[in-house]
Amino acid sequence: MTLPQLTPLPPSPVPRPQQKRRWRWWRTLLGLLLVLLLALVAVLAYGYSLTRAPAPGAEGSGSASSMGRAYRLEVRAGDTLPAAAARLQQRGVVRSADALRAIMRFRGTAGRLREGYYDLPAGLDAFGVADRLADAPRPRVRSVTIPEGKRVKDLPAILKAAKLGNPGRFTGNLEALKGGCPGGSLEGFLFPATYPLRPEATNTEIVLALKNRMAQELTPQRLKSAGALGLDTCGWVTLASMVQAEAANTREMPTIAGIFLNRLKAGIALGADPTVAYGLGKNLNELDRSAGDFVKDTPYNTYTRRGLPPGPINNPGEAALLSVISPRRTTAAGQQALYFVHGLDGQIHVNADYAAHLRDVARYR
Repeated sequence: MTLPQLTPLPPSPVPRPQQKRRWRWWRTLLGLLLVLLLALVAVLAYGYSLTRAPAPGAEGSGSASSMGRAYRLEVRAGDTLPAAAARLQQRGVVRSADALRAIMRFRGTAGRLREGYYDLPAGLDAFGVADRLADAPRPRVRSVTIPEGKRVKDLPAILKAAKLGNPGRFTGNLEALKGGCPGGSLEGFLFPATYPLRPEATNTEIVLALKNRMAQELTPQRLKSAGALGLDTCGWVTLASMVQAEAANTREMPTIAGIFLNRLKAGIALGADPTVAYGLGKNLNELDRSAGDFVKDTPYNTYTRRGLPPGPINNPGEAALLSVISPRRTTAAGQQALYFVHGLDGQIHVNADYAAHLRDVARYR
């Protein structure tokens, strides 16, 4: 039996050297592209991680208690964005100072950082922080309130509590700043109010702020009204300081001012306890009648001397100043008011004669 003759298969084509080289080039290129893609993904993932809001206690070098919480950034004069960003990273507000700076540079807001306070709520990512830093900050000030009736000697403690100035040297180096009385004391000419001041404000700057504010109260029209009562600037402010110290509230001030003006006109000693205390360098509650405080003669003792003391005994507020130029000078019966006493009933009792005054003292005290 004759087997069929098989036709031999044609030989496989042998790849040409040029085709092999082309395939290797494409494979290398694809590999490089894959590596670059993976690197890009890794960079983007890492960059995204740097912009995320820090988790409490998880990122940053700040304390765990400060991370993930609201933060107030204080930017002082001369502070730079790199310094502020580094502080935010240290406090755990952002994960990366470099990422924050890069965002702001890319957005063109890197130059907007200004002196002031930036309030940064909890949970902001780097983009949110960049938005906040591009906005205008709150003014960088500390508020201090000077109450009515405080003396110059009381101000250092008030400033110390507000962390302002140099309270230990408050009365030093202020020789050029004079008040409105012949002695030049600032007493009475530092207006009591609430002042927003820069944390770095010097003693001189603080005193100037208070003094300039007082100058606004001494308007030409008010000075004219005081002059009609026979009072110059010093006399007006001095009498207002006495009213400030004597009055229990602003409603009483015109009455007390009227009584003092009537006594001045009649040539009667003013007899104001607060002036005695001031002349002795004491507070009002430190006066001791048994120790002879009221008969110790000083320029401020309005029992031993007639007329006004040589200057204010505190820094009066606007109500006291206005009460002097708008006084209430008569009793309820229309008589000239010359005496008053604060009763234990919480009222002020006004009389025109001394005998009635003594009766009210016995009745209400």
